Amino acid sequence: MNTALRRSLLAGLVLVHMGGPPTAYLVRAELVRDGAGLVREVVDGDTVILADGREIRLVGIQAPKLPLGRRNFREWPLAREAKAALERLVMGRRVTLSFGGRRRDRYRRWLAHLHLEAGADQSGSGAPRRRFDNARWVQGAMLSEGLARVYSFADNRSAIAEMLARERAARAARRGIWGHAYYRILDHREAGRHINSFQLVEGRVLTAAPTRRRVFLNFGQNYRTDFTIVIERRNLKHFADRGRRLVELAGKRVRVRGWLKRRNGPMITVTHPEQIEILER
Repeated sequence: MNTALRRSLLAGLVLVHMGGPPTAYLVRAELVRDGAGLVREVVDGDTVILADGREIRLVGIQAPKLPLGRRNFREWPLAREAKAALERLVMGRRVTLSFGGRRRDRYRRWLAHLHLEAGADQSGSGAPRRRFDNARWVQGAMLSEGLARVYSFADNRSAIAEMLARERAARAARRGIWGHAYYRILDHREAGRHINSFQLVEGRVLTAAPTRRRVFLNFGQNYRTDFTIVIERRNLKHFADRGRRLVELAGKRVRVRGWLKRRNGPMITVTHPEQIEILER
């Protein structure tokens, strides 16, 4: 292991060599338990309402989406199956809430990891949780069933290593969404046909171009038409090396996840390193 990689590890940014699964930038998981409640309603595959009225968004995952009253919204494949699976898992059961980052979103939903209370440890509120029992950790269960994808944010990055591992295993087994063409991983050359959707995109980085305001990872010769990953300078603080090693991705095959937008060609803005997985050294 070279000196630069050792420093990255010590700084808390992990680049795992992929003899098997893809290399990913990961952070050490540490969730803090704070509160509990009885699940009164399951809204969809990643949202529940507790008996006391709190709405909980299962942070870190994205299940297939239902319309939920939104006009002209097309239901995603397997959305009802995902909701039904979550109902079987948590409906009418007490759950503990654990947090690893921002606690509320703009809709005032709680952003929590849920654990079935029967399997929660008996330490007091505020105790760190470092073990993830797939049978009792709700996010882990949904990912393992292939009924959700990892969907992380710069201000909520705990447990991503464990979540990516569960997603990876489900995808390899083609469980749930991973057996459906709608959720397949895109080749970067077809990204332009999926603008305004959340996708996983793979390809080889042709060039890495840091500028004063942002870093571009280009997948083709023509930035006006080809797929690009964009990292704004303000987001480099989330990278342990302040993004210096991003230039080393030139020539490497990677997988990136995020919302596809169009800025000249198709692009995904990366706000935190866990969005990028390195598929080869």
